Amino acid sequence: MKDFDHLMSVWQEQPKKDQLSVDDMLKQVKKGISGLSRKLFWNITIMLITVAGLSAIMLFFVFNSWATYLGIAIVLITVILFLLVMLRDYRIISKQDVTINPAAYLQDLKEYQRNRAKLYGRLYYIYVLLMSTGLFLYFIEVLQSHSAMFKALAYSVYVGIICFSTFYIRVQFVKNEQEKLNLIIERLTRLQNQFD
Repeated sequence: MKDFDHLMSVWQEQPKKDQLSVDDMLKQVKKGISGLSRKLFWNITIMLITVAGLSAIMLFFVFNSWATYLGIAIVLITVILFLLVMLRDYRIISKQDVTINPAAYLQDLKEYQRNRAKLYGRLYYIYVLLMSTGLFLYFIEVLQSHSAMFKALAYSVYVGIICFSTFYIRVQFVKNEQEKLNLIIERLTRLQNQFD
């Protein structure tokens, strides 16, 4: 009997798991998803405007060199490909309501997280390479009439922007997005474990 009382007292002293309010948790998850969806929506909108602008430049401006048209085409195709990736991600994020089937939604969210990690991993460097190649070909004709000093300055500024974007902005963006996704996934996982 003494052992039973001791076990009972140890069991009662155990910290209780936080029971989360389902409504509060779902509101937090929906708010996080809404923020990600809104961000993706605006990125898609900007990419569509970019596609329209590049198409207008290609159709309505006359260039002397085929390299300029090739450069614009490379940039346009790259933007369209990444626009399609963003559209797919947007569909994954906003295609279903988290309250209908949280387990399936959690799997979709994990798939989205893996896709985004891949996108900002190896694919980002392919994106930068294609964009740089296209813009280099475009700049050949556009900067042709300028002095060598201006060309060096223009290319240096462009390389600086690419390096700053690659090594600072991309890293911060990926870190922030991963933190948000991890928080949403962690909340959904805790909610799912609470009912298991």
